[in-house]
Amino acid sequence: MAREEKVWEYARQAGYEPLEDRCIVVKYAPDNLSEQITAFFNWEFYALQMCKHEVILLPFDPTWTSLRKDVSLVIPYGDIHSVELADDILNTVITIRTESDNIRLTAQQKELSDQRSSGIYATQYAGGLKNWHKENLDGTLKALAELGKKG
Repeated sequence: MAREEKVWEYARQAGYEPLEDRCIVVKYAPDNLSEQITAFFNWEFYALQMCKHEVILLPFDPTWTSLRKDVSLVIPYGDIHSVELADDILNTVITIRTESDNIRLTAQQKELSDQRSSGIYATQYAGGLKNWHKENLDGTLKALAELGKKG
């Protein structure tokens, strides 16, 4: 379990300016049913952190559910042409289109987050149990969807 503040700390140490309450747990979205089946057993999750000028992904360690001190993907806002959101059973698929790529991520919907992987990675004790993925999901998805509409 990673504290949201740890995500911000690692983002700052890597030279980025994280935005508060704009962090969720994601993984890469499968393209078809066969990939969905294998992805079910894949525990490669990331903290998607919106920063002042970019979106970054920080990987979780699948063994310890702790955050790794590494930025595995950086997408500057200026490179984003569009962001599409689509519900897919219990998840929301986030498609970020740039000039050269389509990045497909999936985020677990908040209603069952406490019982699913996003809850495992994003639950912390802060005077009571807090699931930052669940608390941040709506605002982060809305902010992501607005990115491609600017400019």
